[in-house]
Amino acid sequence: MKNSLSVAAAVATTLALGTASAADLRIYPSFSEVREPVTADTNTLRLNLPLDTWQNILSGSLDLEGLSFTQAIQKQEANWLSSLEGQTIYLRRDGKTEPVTLIRARDLLVKDTQGRYFTARYEDLQFDAAPPANPQAPTQSVTYTLAQPGKGTLSYLTRAVTWTPRYTLKAGSGGAQLSALADIRNTTEQAYDVQNTELYAGDVTVQGQQEAAYMMRGAAMDVAMPAAAPAPKIESQGELRGLYRYALTTPFQLPANSVTTLPFITPKLSTFERYAGLQTYFDTGTRDGNLNRSYRLKADQRLPAGPITVREDGRIVGQTSIPDTRQGGTVDFSLGEDPDLNYTRTVQQTAQTKNAQGNVTKTTYKVTYAFESSKDRAIRAEITERIGGRVIIIDTMAPVKNQGTATLKVDVPAKGKVSKSFTVVIDNS
Repeated sequence: MKNSLSVAAAVATTLALGTASAADLRIYPSFSEVREPVTADTNTLRLNLPLDTWQNILSGSLDLEGLSFTQAIQKQEANWLSSLEGQTIYLRRDGKTEPVTLIRARDLLVKDTQGRYFTARYEDLQFDAAPPANPQAPTQSVTYTLAQPGKGTLSYLTRAVTWTPRYTLKAGSGGAQLSALADIRNTTEQAYDVQNTELYAGDVTVQGQQEAAYMMRGAAMDVAMPAAAPAPKIESQGELRGLYRYALTTPFQLPANSVTTLPFITPKLSTFERYAGLQTYFDTGTRDGNLNRSYRLKADQRLPAGPITVREDGRIVGQTSIPDTRQGGTVDFSLGEDPDLNYTRTVQQTAQTKNAQGNVTKTTYKVTYAFESSKDRAIRAEITERIGGRVIIIDTMAPVKNQGTATLKVDVPAKGKVSKSFTVVIDNS
């Protein structure tokens, strides 16, 4: 009697998660944790997901919380067309529609009323009932044998849902303003009805590079297309062990194959500078070239890493990326060469010391930068030059070992010239 009851209870509760399903998302820069509520009315719970969703699940991350189970079996299921094998469907060819029998769904082998076999194109087939989306794509299932029915949470890590902040720096004669948007990407056929969302910024490592819970390949991934930006507001939730956490205040929809863009942060800038910059290494040769169009800023909020677009007086002047930056940290970047500001670098050896064997042990150099500007306004030039050696002395600074950094700052007048020098002592004794 006990066995008979067990067999009766084993009728599976099947949840098809291919349509939009309620979920909580914890979204990191390169992966997400998806948490979906599930309910089992029997001792068997079966879950179906589109194949491309399964292919992006990190191996070993699939988990069922709140429901005890004795085993879980993952399996690839046949596609919708396979269920029509041996049945009559309709084929349009030569301008006419005729009934045919679907013999093999894999390569669309059909048989006409005269008994002839041939392969058809899916676009030429017609059906009595509306086919699902991607009818030729298989699905993936996992079947849990439960200790008892109940409610639980299915969770997994996926590479298919990620987020990236992107910044816009709007600058003008009156100052600058920095704002950001959050792009949330979903690159699979699985849509999510998101109830609670957390965004995490920072360096997070997960085990394994395999982007599949069950090892199968072959389904093409659709390109994510933009979606309209919904209304939820993103609020900072503070720091968590070196990660910064943000929460969405209201539910939102994350469609399949989409990018959902939300307003992110608008930090206040405590520092904003434009300058002409150059970062280089020491050598004894003569060089010339153009300085770079550079910017420096500090914000009152932590800035997660992401691309930044710079606008001057409403016009785009360049794009680059900024790294993760702490609150009050310096963001420094360049947007390409400035042809109106030229430099010439020359090096003069002013002293040299040799040991008893005649080997050079210490050398002193004078490095000079000459600047020429064709701009109609003055601009500050900043040079950063890295110098290697056992001991390095730059001007009157204290000696440093292995590598020193010389920094030169000078205001270049409008349509004018100026030069500035520094002294370097390299001691390899």
